[in-house]
Amino acid sequence: MNSETLIYIILSGIIALLVALFQYIYKSKKRTPTYKFLAVLRFVSFFALLLLLINPKFEKITYFSEKPNLILAVDNSESIAFLNEDNNVISLLKKLKSNNKLNEKFNIRTYAFNSEISELQDSLIFSGSQTNIYQAFTKLNEVYKNTTSPTILITDGNQTFGPDYPYLSKSYKQPIYPIIVGDTTTYSDLKIQQINVNKYAYLKNKFPIEIFVTYTGTTPVRSQFKLLKGNSTVFSQPLDFSKTNTSQIVNPILVADQAGVQTYKAIIEPLSNEKNKINNVKKLAIEVIDQKTNIAIVSDIKHPDIGTLKTSIEQNDQRQVYIVNPTEFVDHPDNYQLVILYQPNNAFKAVYETIEKLGHNVFTVVGTKTQWASMNTFQSIIKQSITNQTEEFQPAINAGYSTFIIEANNFDDFPPLKTEFGKTEISVPEQVIAYKSINGVQTQEPLLSTYEINNRKFAFLNGEGIWRWRQQSYLDTKSFDTFDKFIGKLIQYLSSNQKRNRLNVDYESFYNGSDQIKIRSQFFNKNYEFDPSASLELFIENTETNENKTIPFVLKNTVFEVDISGIDPGKYNFTIKNKAENISTSGTFEILEFNAEQQSLNANDDKLKLLAELSKGKPYFIDNYQYIIDDLVNNKKFATIQKSNKQIVPLIDWSIILAILVLSLTSEWFIRKYNGLI
Repeated sequence: MNSETLIYIILSGIIALLVALFQYIYKSKKRTPTYKFLAVLRFVSFFALLLLLINPKFEKITYFSEKPNLILAVDNSESIAFLNEDNNVISLLKKLKSNNKLNEKFNIRTYAFNSEISELQDSLIFSGSQTNIYQAFTKLNEVYKNTTSPTILITDGNQTFGPDYPYLSKSYKQPIYPIIVGDTTTYSDLKIQQINVNKYAYLKNKFPIEIFVTYTGTTPVRSQFKLLKGNSTVFSQPLDFSKTNTSQIVNPILVADQAGVQTYKAIIEPLSNEKNKINNVKKLAIEVIDQKTNIAIVSDIKHPDIGTLKTSIEQNDQRQVYIVNPTEFVDHPDNYQLVILYQPNNAFKAVYETIEKLGHNVFTVVGTKTQWASMNTFQSIIKQSITNQTEEFQPAINAGYSTFIIEANNFDDFPPLKTEFGKTEISVPEQVIAYKSINGVQTQEPLLSTYEINNRKFAFLNGEGIWRWRQQSYLDTKSFDTFDKFIGKLIQYLSSNQKRNRLNVDYESFYNGSDQIKIRSQFFNKNYEFDPSASLELFIENTETNENKTIPFVLKNTVFEVDISGIDPGKYNFTIKNKAENISTSGTFEILEFNAEQQSLNANDDKLKLLAELSKGKPYFIDNYQYIIDDLVNNKKFATIQKSNKQIVPLIDWSIILAILVLSLTSEWFIRKYNGLI
């Protein structure tokens, strides 16, 4: 309360006192107890009323105790059950959660993780086909970053994908206490650690495979490596290992002699005393194609967008991108099946004439270097009002886009693209992928769209700076996949001669057995508007066992999705159909036999110990879990903190003042009435 308010309160008291004395003492000339009491009541009423008008503010301080959090992060993947530790982990978790000393000192929060992490609601089922410890702690860090939250990690330490987790302590500032689950005894073991192979190969071409074989043991051993296609051995090589020579790289080079998905089996013959023989075999597959799409990016300037487009497009080995200037393109236009025109200028006249003559499909990208005065005359479809000013637009994805399936939920947050200010008109019917958005307000002008003319396909991007989208994709997801797949689908549409369909499907030709397998589909009505009420079903049949099942699709935003993760490896035929109409589409895919969670018989105690050391925690074994309870309870760093909460409360919020005012006025009226003063 400041001094000015204090002066007002003192003046209010003086004024209230003078009014009371004037009315009941000076004016009445009486000194009876009744009049004195009425003077007191009048003083209280006036003073309370004046205080409410001044409305001074007071500090209200409340104190409360805040216990530190104790995070229990439990590995819920298949490897725990594979090591026969599932019952031990469940029992340990119950003991930790019910321990009175821990509950008295900490707020206990329990999470289960495999490829993702979530708060544990039900019992553990140990069904996760992948383990990502690093991602689990990344998510926990978002919640507990600014708190005191020591973390107990219950796991075997075997991570199947993700960055190396011992070094996550640089970002995760909580001490980590790993409880090591599983046998740490080292057994002699041969293992196919990793296989590197391109997803695509071209018919009659040779393709390399890189296979890493590792050995755990102390005595020298020799084994035979084989690569099988069906029952035929296509490559074989003896391998020698020892205590110091623990890994070998095998580099077979094969010929793609048959189109379609080709499956191979890599085998390292097991040792006589080997306990885990599952990791001695690993399947791989490639898709052999008999054609390749050559794409020309025609540009007369240098810009990071060009390199970004080339990199993203070439993530699919079926495509080869060539960066050429207008003259180079005109000299050899037949070398390309698709043309990307990047910011056309007055040198593009011959390019447009050549494209029109040969009937190429075209993807046009414009921006601040586009010379619209020339471009408006070279072609008649896209017209731009020329203002010689620029403006930035963010993308607003069109959920009703029907030409192919897009998954771009985060694109609305992507950086803006820069282009010519003014109205852009496309004189043919178009399908808008993304609208222009200014300061969060979506316009009806297209930023990215596609259209078709006489069986030719076109795309138009009205803005430069798409390289920032790819960088943002990585910042959001730690991967370029979201952006690259988006560009890949756009290029696939432009490269294909397929007509527009009402039922679109998104799937891969083959999957690894540990992958999360999802098939997505979209259905459109006769006006090519997305139909969320469609009833889609997936019928799949294993071609080897003839087993089949029908699974309904689930609507997620503007995409129907079905998750078939966990079905048996094998080759499958599938059909997707809408039950309400006679519309369907079919295809095939293959699931390779591989279980990442069954590749090790041992706990990775070395990495867990390093994680504990770097995070200033301490490792424990599951049999000695009692020690971690004692250490946490006795650790003075994890003390309950008393905190205060200061609030500025105005007097008008105090209901007691209003009650006093009402009581004093009411009492005064009754006393005056009783004594005949009214």
